[in-house]
Amino acid sequence: MNVTRMFLKMSQWARNPPSEGRVKLVIGVVVVCLILVGIEKFIGWPDWATVEKLQGRP
Repeated sequence: MNVTRMFLKMSQWARNPPSEGRVKLVIGVVVVCLILVGIEKFIGWPDWATVEKLQGRP
């Protein structure tokens, strides 16, 4: 990624920060993802959610 473009984007965010609702939404999505990763790590992945390879198809 171009460093100049990244600095322009950061300055734009500093001038117009995201709304409180958007920040809460992003934090909520991250928390849900971390919960799902924790469940998968400590409990395991359920068999019904595992995709099986079809026979005869590469």
